[in-house]
Amino acid sequence: MFKLYYSPGACSLASHIALVDSGAPYELQRVDFGKGEQRQPDYLAINAKGRVPVLETPQGRLTETPAILAFIAQSAPDRNLAPSDPFAFAEVQAFNSYLCSTVHVAHAHRMRGHRWASDESSFEDMRRNIPRSVGDAFALIETQFLRGPWVMGEAYTIADSYLFTVSLWLDGDGVDLSKLPRVMDHRARMSALANVKRALTEEGVAA
Repeated sequence: MFKLYYSPGACSLASHIALVDSGAPYELQRVDFGKGEQRQPDYLAINAKGRVPVLETPQGRLTETPAILAFIAQSAPDRNLAPSDPFAFAEVQAFNSYLCSTVHVAHAHRMRGHRWASDESSFEDMRRNIPRSVGDAFALIETQFLRGPWVMGEAYTIADSYLFTVSLWLDGDGVDLSKLPRVMDHRARMSALANVKRALTEEGVAA
């Protein structure tokens, strides 16, 4: 049994979808960011980073989405959520790392500018730049990384649940969606999948 700590609308949705894909038994624990639960001592004892996701496993706790997704995929090899070939698996990890280290960080400048600056005028400058910085990151995904129909080509993998999750932020980030037809097609097809609908319903999130 796994336990996933999540917050609706957060990157933890990717791990939630992967858990559904894996067929493994799991339970969910919501962390209410609106109430600041991620900063409370009880939660910081679980994850000192004060963020989601956290996956509790029989071996211990894992944080960071790429690591959790890889663990889920490798824990259910019969579900083929990641390639068995080492190079192909590394390509999945490279894509997921880009989402984590570049796309997510660019998105976070919209509401968490205090991580990088202290002057309010700097926060506003960051927010004005979001459509460009996030848009540029997704332009690379659109033209270089998304092979189609799924991220890695013909095979659905853990990269798809992650791309879908971060693509849900595009509207709020003010990115011109007309420039991302392949990303938006991917989002639409993901939204139609039963596994994705289940995860969204369990979190109370509408795609």
